[in-house]
Amino acid sequence: MFVRDDYVSESDWNRFREVSEGFPTPNIFVNLRSIKKHFLQLKDSFPYANIYYAVKANPGVPIIKLLDSLGSNFDIASRYELDEVLGLGISADRLSYGNTIKKASDVAYFYEKGVRLFATDSKEDLKNIAKNAPGSKIFVRILLENSSSADWPLSRKFGCHPDMAYDLLVMAREAGLMPYGISFHPGSQQRDIGTWNDAIAKTKYLFESLEDEENIHLSMINMGGGFPASYIQPTNDLKVYASEITRYLQDDFGDDIPRIILEPGRSLVGNSGILTSEVVLVSRKNNTALQRWVYLDAGKFNGLIETLDESIKYPVVTDKDGGREGEVIIAGPTCDSADIMYENEKYKLPVDLKSGDKLYWLTTGAYTATYASVEFNGFPPIQTYYITEDGLQDKFGNPVEKPVK
Repeated sequence: MFVRDDYVSESDWNRFREVSEGFPTPNIFVNLRSIKKHFLQLKDSFPYANIYYAVKANPGVPIIKLLDSLGSNFDIASRYELDEVLGLGISADRLSYGNTIKKASDVAYFYEKGVRLFATDSKEDLKNIAKNAPGSKIFVRILLENSSSADWPLSRKFGCHPDMAYDLLVMAREAGLMPYGISFHPGSQQRDIGTWNDAIAKTKYLFESLEDEENIHLSMINMGGGFPASYIQPTNDLKVYASEITRYLQDDFGDDIPRIILEPGRSLVGNSGILTSEVVLVSRKNNTALQRWVYLDAGKFNGLIETLDESIKYPVVTDKDGGREGEVIIAGPTCDSADIMYENEKYKLPVDLKSGDKLYWLTTGAYTATYASVEFNGFPPIQTYYITEDGLQDKFGNPVEKPVK
């Protein structure tokens, strides 16, 4: 159904097969070389932007160390991510607290650790920041109503109307905080580049009106993430995104473009991962059923939660590709009827697929292991391994030895 070479180079595939042999499934192998390549492409495409990696996409220590060495900053979603990143010797002035939903005690904790850049989208949260992080820089996340074209929309839960954003930035100044900028997120895996045009236009309106009416000068636009990874739907190349977004910024701001922050997650690490699952059972619901059910040892609760509503459609390959195929329904191993990855999307798999065969889920470096349940049905969390130039590491950066045959 899918051409593997469209997603993974022959050399990277061979390297993956070599290092992953013998490990119990399900598992995920992440290629650090791929992440480095995508980071450098992003820097080259947006030379004027500061990159803040969204740690939540994949918080593996090998990734954080690699991106640190490449000069990345980091967007933090919780005190637990903060402790991990600070524990690696990364200074707090390279971090932002981009989660708009946070306890007052967490705001105080971030401030105590030296973080001075905070996102907000509500009055109560702003009050907590003013009380617990005095003098900090504030950026307000605005709501994008037309971001539903993203595969994983984000703007119903997060952000506020531009009119409220205006009021919040005025309140921030009155509360002794520094009104710093505007934030938006076009939605994860956003394929409609025009979404950035609408968001930048709203941002320009806020910049001008706050300057003219309140004498508040904003300095930064945080454009979030949204750049795509390579799933089955076609997308534009990153350079096309960069060219169009840069044109939108120049159209609205001319030569006076504010500081730009990008918060990539999926686009940096998504393509780097391969999730290996094993076929547990192949069955039919009646003697004349046209579709087979293929049950795997990985499912929605163990790495593949973004198949919820079949939103993210991963490329899936097998060792038997190239022969006759038939439509299947792909499901996970748990005793939950929601644990079905693909039923409406007509995936096709080899007709001779049987128990013990492997399915390889490509582009699974982002939002897989980090979403997995701890022990639903007793299944342990899916294991992630990181392919370095010298061998393998676990999520803590410790060396991993291959299993003995």
